[in-house]
Amino acid sequence: MQRYFVEHQNLPEIRFDFETEHHIKHVMRYRVGETIEIVQDGRLYFAKLTSLDPVIAHVEQEIIEAKTLPKVTLVQSLVKENKMDFILQKATELGVSKIIPYQAARSVVKVSNKEEKKLMRWRKIVKEASEQSKRIWIPEVTNPYTLSALCQIEGYDIKILCTVNEMSKTLKQVLQNIDSHATILFVIGPEGGFTKEEEDTLLQHHFLPCSLGPLVFRTETVALYLLSVVDYLFLR
Repeated sequence: MQRYFVEHQNLPEIRFDFETEHHIKHVMRYRVGETIEIVQDGRLYFAKLTSLDPVIAHVEQEIIEAKTLPKVTLVQSLVKENKMDFILQKATELGVSKIIPYQAARSVVKVSNKEEKKLMRWRKIVKEASEQSKRIWIPEVTNPYTLSALCQIEGYDIKILCTVNEMSKTLKQVLQNIDSHATILFVIGPEGGFTKEEEDTLLQHHFLPCSLGPLVFRTETVALYLLSVVDYLFLR
């Protein structure tokens, strides 16, 4: 059953934007009387299609989902477009709560806060991935952060800097005392890794260095690894 996110509307009747209407009518080819899933304001409902011109659905039942996982924010250093798209999509499927693009010193891609089209593209990717993976929240994607902005981030139970320094604590050691209601922030480097200056600055601002083991992952692999470990530890 297909899931769709909608903006706040007065229940029980739900209407859809043009893009969603097109998907319901011409991609999924639903008919009047069939049931779809609707997510509004973090609540999940079953809704029956009552019209296709325009597309209207009538909410019939709220569904309660009981899974509790730590809220994970990924600070992802900017990478090439195809890799960034992949990271956004897969991180969403694996349950990320928020994604902060980071303009690292060695990022080969430079993005300014004025590039609204790119941000809209990223947000569309996570919305579609949220529908496909049956989430009830769409991850937030922020404007790119600089190092100084990153250093000012507060409000997390733990802030983890992923490093290739094998002398650091392992991910298992870092997460062993974290519970399912924790807020976790991971910082992931670009293809060329962090500079020493970046690492030193983040460590000075209470980021905890964490080794992912003896293997060196591609940057697009790290987010998947981290979120998979979190899922494994807390989906029990």
